[in-house]
Amino acid sequence: MKTISITILFWLLSMLLLSDESQTSKTEVKCNLTAKNYSLIPANISKNVTILDLSYNQITLNITDTRVLQTYFLLSELYLIENKATILLNNSFSSLSNLEILNICRNSIHTIQQGAFTGLHKLKKLYLCQNKIVQLNPDTFLPLKNLILLNLHGNLISYFDVPQLFYLEFIILYGNPWNCSCSLLNLQNWLKTSNVTLENENITMCSYPDILKCYNIKTVPYKAECYSKFPSFITEDLHIPFQSISNSTFNNSLNNLTRNSEHESHGKSWAFLVGVVVTVVMTSLLISIAIKCPVWYNFLLSYNHHRLEEHETETYEDGFTGNPSSPSQIPDTNSEETAVIFEQLHSFVVYDDGFIEDKYIDTHELREEN
Repeated sequence: MKTISITILFWLLSMLLLSDESQTSKTEVKCNLTAKNYSLIPANISKNVTILDLSYNQITLNITDTRVLQTYFLLSELYLIENKATILLNNSFSSLSNLEILNICRNSIHTIQQGAFTGLHKLKKLYLCQNKIVQLNPDTFLPLKNLILLNLHGNLISYFDVPQLFYLEFIILYGNPWNCSCSLLNLQNWLKTSNVTLENENITMCSYPDILKCYNIKTVPYKAECYSKFPSFITEDLHIPFQSISNSTFNNSLNNLTRNSEHESHGKSWAFLVGVVVTVVMTSLLISIAIKCPVWYNFLLSYNHHRLEEHETETYEDGFTGNPSSPSQIPDTNSEETAVIFEQLHSFVVYDDGFIEDKYIDTHELREEN
């Protein structure tokens, strides 16, 4: 019996190992097509590919390329280093919901449309280094809920609005012509107060104005007038900048505030619903207790009577009549007056049958019967 159980155990373990190996072989399908002089992304690649490297080609990421990319929905890593891309279109990677690493460094990207990263909910590392990016809309990064690393070094960025990336841990910004005027104050506050690490901080230097070139963007001193012009709205987990460089940027900031408030209200709706349910249940319970308690109280009270002891009966009668037999309490009068007083006193004494008087018996009817 023992040998059979041991054999079954080893068989189960071997099956588990084989299943793990087959799973890993299925989840890691690599395809290296570097330096093939492709101008378009090939459409004949295996649909099970998970790691695709198309670096050092002539790919432009046009509409045709984005359509082909949608078919490789199992991709977890995509490398497009040193190609010919200039614009990242909306929904370029919308079907790549499993993508975790996207590297598009050393292209000629100068424009990133706001919906370019839609669908990349699992993306953890984004490399946009050594391109020609001049300005970035912070809303572009909104779909990247799990982004940990953002690499923007070697571009033409002089101003960078604070991105709303809640899980970001590392950001690389060196090699850009940073303008360390008042407009960069919000970025500095965000770098100081958040948990984000600025990689290569010592070489992330200011380019303008000339008097601040010796400072990096995290330590540059700002005058008091900057704090009055650009107040930063900083909370525990979210830092929302406010700037007045242009009306369009101001409107974007207001839209961000509205969107965040709506997100928080939806996130707390379940707590409000639970509170309402608990309140209704507790109120119903209190009402039922209030209705049933008098019934139980009267029920218990009806069994609360007990027979008086003999000495308690005498004490009760003496206390009620005032001990008329005591000579100290009755003055020295004739027998008639004494009889009258005795009758008057005993007129208040109700016939005692040895029980405590029930509050539901009408004493006036009892006197008439006596």
